[in-house]
Amino acid sequence: MRPVRLLVYVVRRLLLLVPVFFGVTLITFAVGFIIPTDPVHAWCGQKCDAGQMALIREWAGFDLPWYQQYWNYVVRLSHFDFGLMPSQGFRPVSDELVTRFPATVELTSVAMIFAVILGIPTGIISATRKDHLPDHLTRAIALSGVSIPIFWLGIMLLWLFYGQLRIEQFAPVGRLSFVNQSWYVEGCPPSGPGCVNRVTGLVILDSLLRGRGDVLLDGLAHLILPAFALAYTTMALITRMMRSSMLEVLGQDYIKAARAKGLSERVVIKKHAKRNAMIPTTTVIGLSFGGLLGGAVLTETVFTYPGMGQWAVSMLVSLDFTGVMALTFITALVYVFANLVVDIVYAYLDPRIKLE
Repeated sequence: MRPVRLLVYVVRRLLLLVPVFFGVTLITFAVGFIIPTDPVHAWCGQKCDAGQMALIREWAGFDLPWYQQYWNYVVRLSHFDFGLMPSQGFRPVSDELVTRFPATVELTSVAMIFAVILGIPTGIISATRKDHLPDHLTRAIALSGVSIPIFWLGIMLLWLFYGQLRIEQFAPVGRLSFVNQSWYVEGCPPSGPGCVNRVTGLVILDSLLRGRGDVLLDGLAHLILPAFALAYTTMALITRMMRSSMLEVLGQDYIKAARAKGLSERVVIKKHAKRNAMIPTTTVIGLSFGGLLGGAVLTETVFTYPGMGQWAVSMLVSLDFTGVMALTFITALVYVFANLVVDIVYAYLDPRIKLE
C-alpha cells in the first residue's frame, strides 16, 4: 500500500511545481526588470544614436508595460526560447546553453560524487571513533572545508599540480587538452578519424559511447582538480552532518538493544545506524547540488572551464540581461528539482513520514 501512496505523493509534488514555476519566472523577470540601468545603452555603447536605440528598445519589447513583457517572457520560456544575447552578436541563448549547461552538470556531478564518497565514510568513522585521532583529523578537515574559499583552493591546486609538479593533464585549458578539443565536435562523421560525436554534451559519456578511452582519460584528468575544489566545501558539510547524525542514532535504544543481542559492531553500524543517519544527510546532499552550481562560477573561472559559471561572469560584465535571466531561471529550477528529489528520497528512507 505504501508504494501506491508514495506514487500519489510524487504526483502531487510534481503538480505543486506549476505555481513554483510561475514564482521562479516572476522573480527572474524582476531581476532583469528592476535593475536601474538601460540594457539597450549597455548593448550599444557609443555605437548607436537615439533613433537606433529606440528601434532596438521596440524590437526587444522594452517599450511595453511590465506585465506584457512578463507575459511574453513566460510564453517564450514555454517554448524553451530564452531569447537572444546582444553582447554576443544576438546569438540565441539556447545555443550557448547546449554546450555550457552539460559541462557544468558534468562538473557538479563529479564534484558531488567526490563529496558523497569521501564525506559519508569520513563522517561514520569520525562518529564511531569519537574523541580519538580519526575524529580529531576529520573535524579539522571539515573545519578547513567550510573556511577555505573555493577560488583560493583552486589556485593552490593549480600551483601545486600544474605549476610545481608539471602534470600537463591538469592544465587549465577547458574540458579537454588542445589535441582532443578538435576531435570533440558536433555532427562529425561516425567513421571520422579521431572524431568523437557530441551527443549528450557530456565528455565522459560521449567518449564511452564512442569507445575512446584516451578521450575519456583526458576528460577525467581535466575534471579532477576543479571537481575536487568544488566538492571540498560540500564534503565538509556532509561529513559534519553524517557525524552528528550517527552520534545521535548510536545513542538510541534500538542500537543498544542490537548490541545487547550480540550483533557485531559492523552489522550494527551498517544495518541499523547508517540508514537512519542518512535521512538528514540526504537533505544536505540534495540541497548542496544546487549550491555547487553557484560555486561553479568561481571554480570555472579559475580553471578556465567552459561552463555556466564562466559564462555567467561574461554576461554580468556585459550587462546582458537575457543571459543573466536565463542563468537565474535555470539555477532556480535546479534548486526546485533538487528539493523535490530530496523530499521523495526522504519519504522513501523514513517510513514514519506521512504521505499526505
